[in-house]
Amino acid sequence: MALLKARDYTFDLSLRPLVMGILNVTPDSFSDGGLYVEVDAAVERAIQMVAEGADIIDIGGESTRPGSDPVPLEEELRRVIPVVEALSKKIDVPISIDTYKAEVAKQALKAGASIVNDISGLRFDPEMASVVAEASAGVV
Repeated sequence: MALLKARDYTFDLSLRPLVMGILNVTPDSFSDGGLYVEVDAAVERAIQMVAEGADIIDIGGESTRPGSDPVPLEEELRRVIPVVEALSKKIDVPISIDTYKAEVAKQALKAGASIVNDISGLRFDPEMASVVAEASAGVV
C-alpha cells in the first residue's frame, strides 16, 4: 500500500490515480491565459474542479513555462495566499501550493494548504524540507 499523507488527509495511492486540479493564478499562464488572477474567479473555478472530481486543488502563483520570468516573493504571496485562505473555507479536498520558495510554502500551509508541489524536489530552497516537515505536509 502506497500512502500520501498530507496533514489531515491520507490517500491510498494503490486504489486509483488521483486527479489534481491545476489553478494558475498568474497573468501569464500557458494553460488558461490568466483567467483566474482574481480571487473570486479562482475560488469559483476550484469549486467547479472539485465538483468535476478533482481530489486535490493545486494553486500556483509563478509560471514555470519555458522563458517565463521569475516572480518576486512578495508578488507570489500576493497572488496565492488570498486564494488559499478563501478556498480552505469552501472545499473539502486538500489544497496544494505549487512553489519552490520555502516562505511561500510556509505561509500557504499556515493559510490552509496541506501539500507542497515543488518542481525542484526540495532542492532550490534549503529551507523547504524543514517547512514541509514541520507542517506535516505532503510533498509532490
